[in-house]
Amino acid sequence: MSAAVPWYREVSRSQWTSMAAAWIGYLLDGFDFVLITLVLTEIAEEFDLSTTAAASLVSAAFITRWLGGALLGAMGDRHGRKPAMIASILLYSLGTFACGFAWNYFSLFTARLLIGMGMAGEYSASATYVLESWPARLRNRASGFLISGYAGGTILASELYTWVVPHWGWRWMFWIGVLPVFVALWVRRALPEAADWRQEVAAGDGARPNPFAPLFTGRWRARLNTALAVAASAALFCVFTPVGAGWRWPLSLLAAGCLVAFAAQLGGRRGWPLYTALTVTVFCAFLYSWPIQALLPTYLKSELGYAPGEVADVMFYAGFGTMAGCWLAGFAGDRLGTRRAYACALLASLAFVFPVFAVRDSLVGLGVLLFLLLALSQGISGILPKYLAGHFPARTRAASLGFVYNTGALGGAVAPVLGADLAGRMPLGRPLAVLTFGLTLMVVVLVGGDVPRRLGRLTDPSGAVDHLVPGRPLSVPGASVEETGGGPPARGTPAA
Repeated sequence: MSAAVPWYREVSRSQWTSMAAAWIGYLLDGFDFVLITLVLTEIAEEFDLSTTAAASLVSAAFITRWLGGALLGAMGDRHGRKPAMIASILLYSLGTFACGFAWNYFSLFTARLLIGMGMAGEYSASATYVLESWPARLRNRASGFLISGYAGGTILASELYTWVVPHWGWRWMFWIGVLPVFVALWVRRALPEAADWRQEVAAGDGARPNPFAPLFTGRWRARLNTALAVAASAALFCVFTPVGAGWRWPLSLLAAGCLVAFAAQLGGRRGWPLYTALTVTVFCAFLYSWPIQALLPTYLKSELGYAPGEVADVMFYAGFGTMAGCWLAGFAGDRLGTRRAYACALLASLAFVFPVFAVRDSLVGLGVLLFLLLALSQGISGILPKYLAGHFPARTRAASLGFVYNTGALGGAVAPVLGADLAGRMPLGRPLAVLTFGLTLMVVVLVGGDVPRRLGRLTDPSGAVDHLVPGRPLSVPGASVEETGGGPPARGTPAA
């Protein structure tokens, strides 16, 4: 029997370089996105906004995510993961820079739409790039390491907040966000293309995938889907701005109908239940996670009366907890199986939800509880890309992952507005705790019960295959690299 080989030796230097480049992009993605949550109270004061209107600025970046995820994901499938990564970084960096020049609510809201487009593409392009570049048996670890970059960006932003905003004002936080443009240029020069994508194109005799072909086969279908895209975008804009006051429920139903129509067409007759169920799962995941992510700084400043330095300290605990949780999630996913690790971590996180919002006078106590809560509840999302991407073949993986994840991410648009609206009738901490607890349970049922795969098999019996680990069932644990001595897994041995 060959000697045990540490798992990290199974990853080549070029694969580590790919991870580092994508991780930096994710770090800057998290930095750019979290800025709005840190300076929400300052913006609300300058533009004279209510808590709900200010929270809708967080939601703005989610409105365009479904479109950005689909378009940039399709770009990644057709032209390669690397160009899509670069385009995404450029979009969210320039959008963040534009936020610093906002002169009113609507100008800032519009700049946030651009950030959402770039963030969506970053998720699908970087996740598929890294997952397809790393060894198959280590792809949960790859997923966890990658997503930890986002948490690193939140830590960096919270630390900068303590000295940038008090001295120079909130606009400078956004102007600093242009820095990722230079990272994009470095990424373009340094990285090879993802191995799985190259193999897929080669297997197709060089023919480039076109994941949007089902939407534009025929003049009338093309016109109809263009109209649906316009209607969905307009409806979402109205729902999350004062423009749609009094019409939010009808407009929400219109947007949902348009997006379900896209999911049905992209999934086809065999795949539409899977696409829809995965989208609902992601929607609920954002609903449980984003009340805290979006409104925690507001809660700390407005309800607990914390100073900027204290807010930064608490956000450091929260961000580092999420980062550590992402690292551990990767190992747990490879050891227990993606789905089992996800559900168990979420169940454990429920023990910390209400205690977090019961602590009021202990900065250290609150920080420790937030560290534990977010390590389990947010950190486990580090393996969400692996969970989702395993359902899709390489040929359409980036577009499918981009659409499913970023359409479901509309839960992140609903969450802060819902939390802020409930806060108008009760202390902010209470709705944050209730939303987090209840919706975490919902995700435990969906993921732990394997609901998306079970629904998908009703129309597509072959849907049990994990496309990221060919020939294996989805989310089944397998032997570690150390246990197998670094060699390839034996036929029939689960690997992920």
